[in-house]
Amino acid sequence: MSGSTRLLQCEIRIRGYLGETLLAAFPGLDATQCGGETVLAGALPDQAALFGVLGQIEALGLELLEVRRDRHDR
Repeated sequence: MSGSTRLLQCEIRIRGYLGETLLAAFPGLDATQCGGETVLAGALPDQAALFGVLGQIEALGLELLEVRRDRHDR
């Protein structure tokens, strides 16, 4: 929907610690490192953007552990 203010709040867990170069592939997402994992979190404009991030994770050969998604109106 054009003009929609609905965002997808996402948290994506990836095995291992991502360095600065790999993190640059995920602009707009905040990264934290916890217990041998990297957690990417932030708001995405829609489900297509989420699939884009997941595709980037696959293209980089990273191991996806978990995806959490909550829909919030903003």
